[in-house]
Amino acid sequence: MTETPLPFEIPPQEVQRRLRTGEKLTLIDVREPHELQLARIEGAELVPMRSVPAELSRLDAQADDTPLIVFCHHGVRSLNVVHWLREQGVEACQSMAGGIDRWSLEIDSGVPRYS
Repeated sequence: MTETPLPFEIPPQEVQRRLRTGEKLTLIDVREPHELQLARIEGAELVPMRSVPAELSRLDAQADDTPLIVFCHHGVRSLNVVHWLREQGVEACQSMAGGIDRWSLEIDSGVPRYS
């Protein structure tokens, strides 16, 4: 029996629901350090997109323990990272659709929006 692969994207509401139920997720922020200074999701780990290849072994091991929820500003970079991670064999990863901007709009208005 073949296991159905995870969708590449997950809506912020689903991330919040899973966190609220106590599910352990690893939030990976692939934005740049200067973007982190503008807005952040508490508990997320900064791994700028350009450094993901160097972090592959660690991220792969982390995904064995908890699913990776990857996000960026609007969800484009994170989706690219998830596609790349899946190509490298890291299956337990998803991109948060709409990124931190959508998180701010729909989940936590205390997270600043920026352009």
